[in-house]
Amino acid sequence: MNTIGLVAFALVGSAKGIREEFDVFGIGVVGLVTAFGGGATRDVLVGRTPLALQNLGEMGLGILGVSLALGLSVLLESPDEHPITLVADAVGLAAFATAGSIVATEAGVNAFGVVAVATINAAGGGAYADVLLDRSPFILFDDFYASCAVLGGTTYWLLTVAGVSPGLTAGGCGAMTVGSRLLAVNYGWELPTAQMLGLAQKRVD
Repeated sequence: MNTIGLVAFALVGSAKGIREEFDVFGIGVVGLVTAFGGGATRDVLVGRTPLALQNLGEMGLGILGVSLALGLSVLLESPDEHPITLVADAVGLAAFATAGSIVATEAGVNAFGVVAVATINAAGGGAYADVLLDRSPFILFDDFYASCAVLGGTTYWLLTVAGVSPGLTAGGCGAMTVGSRLLAVNYGWELPTAQMLGLAQKRVD
């Protein structure tokens, strides 16, 4: 799960850097932050050294994802909006939500902790990348994204409590996350804002 997430998110983050016309170094930084930011935060929360600092193979996977994004940029006009990138993003989200759920469960945290760590692992890197891109993290105001990781983490915890085998539990988490994300992309799902619910006035520019 971790391997899949690293390659997929490095590709997605790099595609964003390419769209912003960053140089090759900047593209690599955004890609690697997207890939490792959430996992590093997860590891700090459970009290262990981030895997990226322990294993050079982890960094190699991130660089592979960056390289794939650069290759796609040669073939595609808008690699960050191509279905390949969108599917890779959904797969990476699912992989990291599952990895976060597993790590949190092994750390012995409660139900909230499992869901929170799964969500941070899945969406944290993208939030850090948005800061580098000088914009508000899109998970806070746009799209049905981090919510998919919440659903995945919740599914993992429920299946664990029900005594389902670890393999099926991980599979259920991944399927819920990637399935809900692909449906959200296909149907344009969004969470309502306070303005949409009539709880606040719409901003007038």
